[in-house]
Formats: sequence, C-alpha cells, structure tokens
Amino acid sequence: MQKSTNSDTSVETLNPTRQGTGAVQMRIKNANSHHSRLSQSKSMILTDVGKVTEPVSRHRRNHSQHVLKDVIPPLEQLMVEKEGYLQKAKIADGGKKLRKNWSTSWIVLSSRKIEFYKESKQQALSNMKTGHKPESVDLCGAYIEWAKEKSSRKNVFQITTVSGTEFLLQSDIDFIILDWFNAIKNAIDRLPKDPSSPSRNLELFKIQRSSSTELVSHYDSDIKEQKPENRKSLMFRLHHSASDTSDKNRVKSRLKKFITRRPSLKTLQEKGLIKDQIFGSHLHTVCERENSTVPRFVKQCIEAVEKRGLDVDGIYRVSGNLATIQKLRFIVNQEEKLNLDDSQWEDIHVVTGALKMFFRELPEPLFPYSFFERFVEAIKKQDNNTRIETIKSLVQKLPPPNRDTMKVLFGHLTKIVAEASKNLMSTQSLGIVFGPTLLRAENETGNMAVHMVYQNQIAELMLSEYSKIFGSEED
Repeated sequence: MQKSTNSDTSVETLNPTRQGTGAVQMRIKNANSHHSRLSQSKSMILTDVGKVTEPVSRHRRNHSQHVLKDVIPPLEQLMVEKEGYLQKAKIADGGKKLRKNWSTSWIVLSSRKIEFYKESKQQALSNMKTGHKPESVDLCGAYIEWAKEKSSRKNVFQITTVSGTEFLLQSDIDFIILDWFNAIKNAIDRLPKDPSSPSRNLELFKIQRSSSTELVSHYDSDIKEQKPENRKSLMFRLHHSASDTSDKNRVKSRLKKFITRRPSLKTLQEKGLIKDQIFGSHLHTVCERENSTVPRFVKQCIEAVEKRGLDVDGIYRVSGNLATIQKLRFIVNQEEKLNLDDSQWEDIHVVTGALKMFFRELPEPLFPYSFFERFVEAIKKQDNNTRIETIKSLVQKLPPPNRDTMKVLFGHLTKIVAEASKNLMSTQSLGIVFGPTLLRAENETGNMAVHMVYQNQIAELMLSEYSKIFGSEED
C-alpha cells in the first residue's frame, strides 16, 4: 500500500486484486476537520476513464432485473391514455347475467385495459402506489358498441370482453361520453384480436418503448423466468407463428387493409359478406325483397298478439325481456323460420317489444321525414273535420309500403283499444307508446318536447278516427 498526502486530502491505494482489472479501490480522508482521527471515509470504484459507478452484481439475472426495473416501468404505469369519472354498471360476469346496478367510478384507460376505482382520484392513485388491485377489463379481443336498448339512460355504450364480461358506461354529457367511446375503441383496435397470442406482450412493449435493445432484453428476461415446460410451450408457439406461409400472411395483410378502410354497410352487402337484414333496413327494401307492401314479420307479430295478447294488462306498454327480444331479432335477421307459437316466445311482451324495436330501428320512420312537418301542421288545425281530412289526404300520398303497413298496424291497435277494459290500454296510452316510435323529425332541435306532444296527438287521432282515415275495409 502506498500513501500520498496534500494539504486537504490523503489517499490510500489498496491492493487492487480483489476489485478486478482496471479498477482501484481508494479511501478518501477528509482533513478539513480539526479532529483528523474522526475523519469520514467512503469507498468507490474508479473505472479506466475515472467515472464513478456502483459496484457490479456478480449475478447477471439479478443485474438485468435491477436495470429493467429502473429503465422500464411496469406496464400498468405506461400509456395511461385517459382517466375520469363515469357511471358504470356490470351486467355480466363470465357470461352470467348480473343485476344492473349503476355506480360512479373513477376510470383509468391504459393501452391494454380499463381499471375501475370506487374511490376518488386521490384515493385511487394512492391505492395504485400501494399495490391495491382495482377491478379491471382486458381490452384485447373486446367489443364496444352503443347500447341504447340496454338502459333508459342516454349516452350508454357497452364493452364485452372475450371472457364474457359485460360493462355499461354512461355520462349525461355528450362530448365526454363520445370522447371516452372513441378513446376505448382506438385502444381496442390497436390490440391483437386474439388474446392468447404469445406475441401480445411483445407488441405492447413495441408500442410503449422505442428502444429495440430494451425490448429484447426485457422479453428475454421474461422467458428465462418461466418454468421450463412453459418456456418450451411458448417457444413452440413462437416458432409455429414464425413459420406461417407467405400466402397466409398475404391474406392477413389484405384482410387488415380491408377492415382498416371501414367499408360501408352497402359495400359489405354487395360483396355478400353481410346478408340483407329485416331489422335496420329501409321499409321499402324489406317489402321489395318479400314482394309485399307489409313486412312479413309485422304481420306475424300482429297475428300472435291478437291471438293471445289482446286482454293482457299493459300490452305494448310493459317491456319484455331484452335478451329474449334480441334473440328473436337475431333469428329474424338470419332469415330462420320463425314460429311465434314456440314456447320460447311464450311471453307476449317479447313479441310486442320486438315489433316496437322493428319500427324504432327503421332508418326512416313509418311516417317519412318529408311528411313529418305536414302531419304536424295538420294536427294543429282547430277544426276536427279539417284535421281528419288533411291527415287522410296525407296518408293517401304516402308510398305504398308506408301506407299499407300503417293501415295494418293502426287497425291492429284499434283492436287493442276495444279491449281497454281488460288490458288498460287507452287510445292515449297507445299514442304515448307509438307516437315517438313512428314519427320523428330528421333533425331534432330544441323543440323536441313540443314535437313529442304532436307525435302523440297524431297517433291518437289515427286510432280514434281510423275508419274515416283508412276506410272500413279489413285486410
């Protein structure tokens, strides 16, 4: 050991053999103090270029973990894209339906999942730091859609995961819920559709980190940490994925481009990828396809209701089970043979609910947009006979599918009114139910409440004066 001194500091050079080649351990004594024996000291390593660094761990795996912990934060802390308060209701868990209970949640959207917190923002962040795991939804392979039929609230959309979990999210503020919908949809679109894909985590790292070296190191570390049998399985899947034929890759690429272009419904129908459907199609399109002026499904529903529903309390006012209604809707759209006498449609409210849904989902309502204002002006007339004659004239000018379907529907509703003592459905009650469904303005403005009054009154008049407007002939 050699010793050198100056006025302030003394340096002792120790045996460097234990520190490895190119490194010298030095002890620095502080001589500024009057009590030199109480001097402070610390150890450090000087590299060849004189840079001070931390001692190097002899265990390579531990070293890589420490480095990655500092360089690459956990996935949960990366890519937080959006957060805020929304109303949330969980309606299914693993495919099992749940009772819908709305609650306010602090929601955090990251690149791969959504987390729900019950507490305030500050408490949620505190729980994140302490390791508390919130309820979360994996967005890989998930599906998002607007769900106005699932709730009486406005601005509701649904998220369905591959595991069968379903959530409803809602806000009364239009631009907030639209912003959330677009943010979540974009996050889903960026993720692989197959949640079991072994390359999913690697793809997520590619999105979140730009350094290829860090990506490889982190992914390699994950593989080394797995059990041997899991590692073999993963490596087999990676090898199998890498060995896909060029033809398969070419098909995937073309399909991806096709989906990215977001083709219109008309284009998909022309290519034969989507069949012509009953629900959601224009009335004249359905009638042309069936070579009729009244849709077959409308006739079937009316026949079933008149057969076993005329005396049912609250017919058309009471809602049926929505899941069963959607099942009926699916069967009709798939052009499967429909038998409404089947036991699964035993609840007549399911049939009436499906009929109302059919009219509600028409791209253009039964009363065409171009006739809406004219019907409103007609109902405003003071003289009752003038109102009736004006509306009768307008009905005669309607396209045949609209006019004939309207005649069949209101003729059926007059039979409902005739049994009002049993079903408790008056002309006014049916007007409230069917007015907004059959009539609506193309561009709703601030006078929606006023329009609703006229909609109900028009439907009531069509019922109460049915014989004068449509004639007494029966179909």
